[in-house]
Amino acid sequence: MSRSTLSAILAVAAASTLVFAQPDPADPTPLVDKHYAYPSGIPYQVDYNTAAIRGPQTGYNICNSTTQNQQSECQTSFVNHIDDFCLWAPATPNSTIADTEAEEVAWCTKSGHGTRVIPEGALQAVQYLRTPDYIQITGFFDQTQLNMAAGDYGGELDPHGADLRGNPLGGLMYSNAYPSNNTDNSTYTQITDWTNFMGGNAFCIKVCDPTGSNQQGYCQNIYDRLGCEYNAPSNVVNGTFEVCDADDMTPVGVYVTNGATMTYTQPAESLGAITTVPYTPVVPSSSNCVQYQSAQLYSGAPAPTSASSVPTSLPSGGAGGSNSGNGSPSGSASRSGSAAGTGATGTSNGANTLGVSAAASVVGVVFAMAFLS
Repeated sequence: MSRSTLSAILAVAAASTLVFAQPDPADPTPLVDKHYAYPSGIPYQVDYNTAAIRGPQTGYNICNSTTQNQQSECQTSFVNHIDDFCLWAPATPNSTIADTEAEEVAWCTKSGHGTRVIPEGALQAVQYLRTPDYIQITGFFDQTQLNMAAGDYGGELDPHGADLRGNPLGGLMYSNAYPSNNTDNSTYTQITDWTNFMGGNAFCIKVCDPTGSNQQGYCQNIYDRLGCEYNAPSNVVNGTFEVCDADDMTPVGVYVTNGATMTYTQPAESLGAITTVPYTPVVPSSSNCVQYQSAQLYSGAPAPTSASSVPTSLPSGGAGGSNSGNGSPSGSASRSGSAAGTGATGTSNGANTLGVSAAASVVGVVFAMAFLS
């Protein structure tokens, strides 16, 4: 499929997103259009308007050594390398993504960003893929160490939302991996298109190259009910930490059947649970993989807050909506994030992977709760 064909298809998808997105009259500038040089140009708060419907952001964006602690409310995040990236997660223990998506704070793998640091042993597996147009990190983790409720199948965080103010509100993303010829790790580029799914003891985060060929296509946010299996397909194996080069994925929602290129449109939540998807995502080819021991990557992390709650066998139908402790889906359709966690499927050698099993995908989306994205 040519890039021009893909671009045309994704332009239609992007246009459909705008139909549903309605800027807040009190703060009509979309988060993706707010640009700040790091670190000198960042304001204390990107989203500070108290008259806005969802109110101002709960945290702050100027983060440094004075905010570096496990109570940090920093909402400036980074994706640099396998040993230096952040995830969005709640500030308060035992929270669900559905209830806190507007308030998430940055949890990073190392200190130095003015954020909370992911506790020792919380990351169970990490795969870092560098493609021509984006960086994708997928993995397994003990989500309770990042204040997520043990039974929460989570949702999506992204810089859009129904009011275009993002989830979390005012959340900024930066990377020193772009431009691709950057050799100065202290020089950061703002990432305006990214997506982060959290839940089911698994995660995926993808940041698109601002100068790439199709950043809005590869970092789509309109398929929030399909989780990591479709939005960030990978072969991450539980217990493995690796860095690979990889090809770009086929943009989510685009597939070929009987020689014809088709586009799948996620149905409205009002139509009920998604019981079938007309295609199975393909994991892009990868190469030049280098594996590490977690101790090589994440030294100096704080001690866990409690005993690990990661199951010995990860959930097999992990894509789904926010799930409260009693096993019932929770959340409100008024939320602008998205509920669709990540799916873990078994491989022939018994290892747990974030795979693309059709059966697991169906199970996952049956449990998915959709919020306006």
